Amino acid sequence: MAETQFSFNSLMEITKRPPIVFVEGHGSWLKDSTGKEYLDFVQGWAVTCLGHSPKVLVDALTKQAAKLINCSPAFYNETMIQLADLIVKHSCLQRVFFANSGAEANEGAVKLARKWGQKYKNGAYEIITMDHAFHGRTLAMMSASGKAEWKTLYEPKVPGFPKANLNDLNSVRAAINDKTVGVMLEPIQGEAGVFVASDEFMKGVRDLTREKGILLILDEIQTGMGRTGKLFGYEHYGVEPDIMTLAKGLGGGVPLAALVAKESVCCFEVGDQGGTFNGNSLMMAAGIAVFGEMTKPGFLESVSKTGAHLQKRLKEIAGQFGFGEVRGKGLLWAVDLNKEIGPQLVEESLNRGLLINSPRKNTLRFMPALTVSREEIDRMIDILKGAIQKVGEKP
Repeated sequence: MAETQFSFNSLMEITKRPPIVFVEGHGSWLKDSTGKEYLDFVQGWAVTCLGHSPKVLVDALTKQAAKLINCSPAFYNETMIQLADLIVKHSCLQRVFFANSGAEANEGAVKLARKWGQKYKNGAYEIITMDHAFHGRTLAMMSASGKAEWKTLYEPKVPGFPKANLNDLNSVRAAINDKTVGVMLEPIQGEAGVFVASDEFMKGVRDLTREKGILLILDEIQTGMGRTGKLFGYEHYGVEPDIMTLAKGLGGGVPLAALVAKESVCCFEVGDQGGTFNGNSLMMAAGIAVFGEMTKPGFLESVSKTGAHLQKRLKEIAGQFGFGEVRGKGLLWAVDLNKEIGPQLVEESLNRGLLINSPRKNTLRFMPALTVSREEIDRMIDILKGAIQKVGEKP
């Protein structure tokens, strides 16, 4: 393939991108403009859950695009109803509001909780969130998140998000006051480095929120839609949230998110919430296609088995090279490197045709397609070993 020359001058520089331009992708593999192939264990940060351009998604989008794309959220459309019914059928919640991104869904969750607080909790509005949490990049969600590097960015922040610590129930209890309307957390803190909420903590938070008469909001943007080996992360804990948010894998690669809630919490009035593209027929068709694959017999069991193989191979690497903890569930894993070589490993792996992620300098994160094969996992491990050895040789 003849190499095409690209200029990047028209794009705002918001992240350090390598000078690679991807032009095609199928399954676990991407191809750049030079024809070089890359094994993708990032998958758009767990977005392309069925891999790149899966036939089922391409077919669904193509068919729907020829039929109806967007008739405005002021009207019902067929696919909107169908996808909402699927989410309700397979979850413990009863009502769905569709959005376009995880941050937008989380904003909706905060709005709903605060409206509920106005109506039923004497105007309570504070939502306790976790230190090191990540809930999105809107101004309010940056305020809700617990990223240290954001503490002084875009001041003044949106108030009302006191922080507690994941897996420390006493810190949550201490943060509750008469202004508290809910607690919001990720079952697995992905951006922080794949830190898993313990069974004891999750059940304790659920019991505590019920005791105090406040809401439990679960941000399942990354853990939802099969990523942990179950359709939703909360299923591992035997608890039910009052509000849940979904995105990333819900659309399989297209912009699609959902705010899902218990009937008893749904108190939006006409005009309180909306969005120009929300619930459009094209994105709904994508969500229906993803749901169809996720709920096929054996799909989630396959994710668990493949995830166990990835965990085993990562533990082998950790033992071989003196790394630390291997954390995660399903097909969301991280390795603690015990030293700040993550960015160097990402760069060296990229040179060798492997995409991985370093959310912290001492951590590697792995988010392959839920359809990844054992052979592709083994191939990833082989490439990563070479990268580790190469980085270890550098002074």
